[in-house]
Amino acid sequence: MAAVPGGRRSGLAAGARFFCTAGRGLEPFLMREVRSRLAATQVEYISGKVFFTTCSDLNMLKKLKSAERLFLLIKKQLPFNVSSVSKGKIFNEMQRLTNDDPESWLNAISIWKNLLELDAKKVKLSQKNANPLKRKVGENDIIAKKLKTERMQEIQEKKECQLEKQIEEETLEQGNFTTKRDKSQEELQNGGAEAVDTHNQNDLTFRVSCRCSGAIAKTFTAQEVGRVIGIALMKQFGWKADLRNPNLEIFIHLSDIYSVVGIPVFRVPLASRAYIKTAGLRSTVAWAMASLAEIKAGAVVLDPMCGLGTILLEAAKEWPDVYYVGADVSDSQLLGACDNLKAAGLKDKIELLKVSVIGQSPKAIEIKTVTNGT
Repeated sequence: MAAVPGGRRSGLAAGARFFCTAGRGLEPFLMREVRSRLAATQVEYISGKVFFTTCSDLNMLKKLKSAERLFLLIKKQLPFNVSSVSKGKIFNEMQRLTNDDPESWLNAISIWKNLLELDAKKVKLSQKNANPLKRKVGENDIIAKKLKTERMQEIQEKKECQLEKQIEEETLEQGNFTTKRDKSQEELQNGGAEAVDTHNQNDLTFRVSCRCSGAIAKTFTAQEVGRVIGIALMKQFGWKADLRNPNLEIFIHLSDIYSVVGIPVFRVPLASRAYIKTAGLRSTVAWAMASLAEIKAGAVVLDPMCGLGTILLEAAKEWPDVYYVGADVSDSQLLGACDNLKAAGLKDKIELLKVSVIGQSPKAIEIKTVTNGT
């Protein structure tokens, strides 16, 4: 289930059930983080995934640093037995993921929509409180775009009217086809009306992303599983498949240990840091290493072989009231680190030095402060 008992009415107030993917060995870090940062309960893990319940909003969920991706949990169950069962029977069991408990799907969709609506309201509120001049410029841009769109629509309507008039004139000349043309137009209009009604009732578009591992990967491809689940969802809920730009993505992972179904909360993985221009060490690993140092306010932190400065960046973002120093012997690495500091807005927080840490004595150590990329 996607939420603790209480049904869809309870929503986020009762706590929603999530899971995060994590790199190998990072599950303990992520478990501690969701407890401390999100006040999460019912925290458990399996290899590569951590499950938890929290009432936190999207703004808080975005702050997770040791997670790769975040999902709203729909189902978690035992794996499918593929050893002695026919392929058709396994397909039927897969379809039961949607058919046996539709309430869990509707509950998850409701929570997902609530999360997005709350986030949209906060964004709208922050925009209202923004600089009035910027807001006015933005409003003017919107008005200009609307006027341009209206003009384009007028031109298009004129072209359509001319084309329609031309067709009518040709049809009048060919009286034998008039009845067929009217009948075809009526059928098209009726079909269009039915399509509009269906769209109003089932306007959710989706795609299925599937991952198979272990024995099940030797029997089925991810595309086969995705197609089976996709058809089942269309039949069960009337949703429309859209592989390019869907409203909703369904993620399924089938392995020898478990079967998990969820909804990605964010399109961009949490591990993809917007403030890191050039990636070096994996951001989640860098954050975990920094957390082991138990950094306190007012401390001095030295990374003697900082490379592109990923550990220092993660530490400075999490613990800002600290003096950070990064050292490396490579010019290219230091230049990359300097670019990262500029992109992250941390140029004044972290000092970079060109230092050789293998020298036998202080005389053998070359020290050079790196500033402005030089």
